[in-house]
Amino acid sequence: MTAGRELPTLFQYGEEWTSRWLSASAHLDEEFARATAVELTEDRITALGPSLGVDLVAVARHSRLAVRRTNLRDGLLAVLFAAGTGCLALLVHGAQDRRFEVIGRSLLGLVGMFAAAWVLVLVVERRARVMALKVIAQGGPPPAELAPPLDPVLEERLREQERANVAPYHEDAERTNPFVGSGERFQERVWHPIDISKPADAPGGGKLDIIPFDVLDLHAFVEREMGSIAGLEGLRAAHRLYVRGPMTLHAGKDLLPDRLRPPRAVIPEDMVQAGLARPGLGMRTYLCLERVGNSGRVIVCMHLRARLQHPSLTWEVAGYIVPPLRDSFMRVRTLRLDPFGRWWTLFTYATGSFLPLLCKVPARLPRRAWVKFLRRWNLGYARWVIGKRHIEYDYGATGSIRAEAAEELEHIEFSDSTDALDFLQRLQRGVLAATEQFLKAHHVDTRSFDQAQRVITHHSYTFQGPINGPGIYGDHGTFNLPGGAPSPSPEPTRP
Repeated sequence: MTAGRELPTLFQYGEEWTSRWLSASAHLDEEFARATAVELTEDRITALGPSLGVDLVAVARHSRLAVRRTNLRDGLLAVLFAAGTGCLALLVHGAQDRRFEVIGRSLLGLVGMFAAAWVLVLVVERRARVMALKVIAQGGPPPAELAPPLDPVLEERLREQERANVAPYHEDAERTNPFVGSGERFQERVWHPIDISKPADAPGGGKLDIIPFDVLDLHAFVEREMGSIAGLEGLRAAHRLYVRGPMTLHAGKDLLPDRLRPPRAVIPEDMVQAGLARPGLGMRTYLCLERVGNSGRVIVCMHLRARLQHPSLTWEVAGYIVPPLRDSFMRVRTLRLDPFGRWWTLFTYATGSFLPLLCKVPARLPRRAWVKFLRRWNLGYARWVIGKRHIEYDYGATGSIRAEAAEELEHIEFSDSTDALDFLQRLQRGVLAATEQFLKAHHVDTRSFDQAQRVITHHSYTFQGPINGPGIYGDHGTFNLPGGAPSPSPEPTRP
């Protein structure tokens, strides 16, 4: 709290930090730009995984722009390669006939071809670096405004994806991470059951009448109250229906209007509630609590689902963390800004890269066309199989751009790990506090809740040891930070 204090403003990025770095990386990393352009802009039949904290429209615009720039470069290099091949043929022919005039012109043509290729590579690289630096400039316009727009229908689909309330996931993800796009699994538990059959004591003696409630009432209360209880500004609390990929077809037209097109990202709210009250086969609704850390570096996700079976209540809890981006996405920070260094690094890059780029372009262009042909062939074959054979198809997503670009959890830095630990503990305490408030408001005796709470809060979080195994929790109510000694938990009480 800094009310009434005048303090200087420290250097920081806004919430679009991740979108800026991913957009800048698209200009400097050709492989990433092409993979991202395929993922976000090309025709598809499978769902997109949620990319938390990312402006998909901005990343898609910059990826498409970068791909078009490199395609233009390779096309011009192919023309120069063909011209160079012709000059080389004339040189050989002139040498055989000892026609020195032809030899001279051929050599001049080869030199001009190499010089043009060198200049072309330098100009394209300079343009890429200029765009990357513009994207990450502090105080600059949003990254989406620095690249030309895409097709309006495509951009609307990407914006719809950012507010998705349904997430089809691939069949294989059921065994590893059904919460696609949520990062690395950190905790999966079913909390200690709570007895909700006993009424609370009345103020003047006797017992109060329990106010009936269902799982929808409990989820709605926790969703509404979590932000203020947990003390996490910017907490995003929303329900999302997770559907196993092959089950997408059985979810109805609201999710899959066309079997030959990808499923929708936003469905009617009553379908989401149905997956909470009456879960189907491979269809469950979770309350997703998502907290984006400082500048979007680290994201903590907690997926909750209440299991209400009289006379007990328990919570299914799954905690996931999206670490910061890998260092390879920070290459733009190493670009020199002084005039001499800027042109010297461009000179050395063009000198070392133009010849491989020129000589490999005859193989690179056909290979790229073949990969594109195979991609379209597989997509067309999948649609033919669905339309003609009427079989189930796995429409589920396998991941997301943000999660795949993240660093491994064991390499997370100190400040990010402490932020994540703080978020996780606040979320856990917030869910427990909201549950207690809800039970008291419905005149339920909370003594069973108090006992369960002591069991739940006995364990804390750690980034040491295996992510999925005994090393998740510290001993005796402790949690460990990377490179540090165990620290005492704020609530070390044993159950």
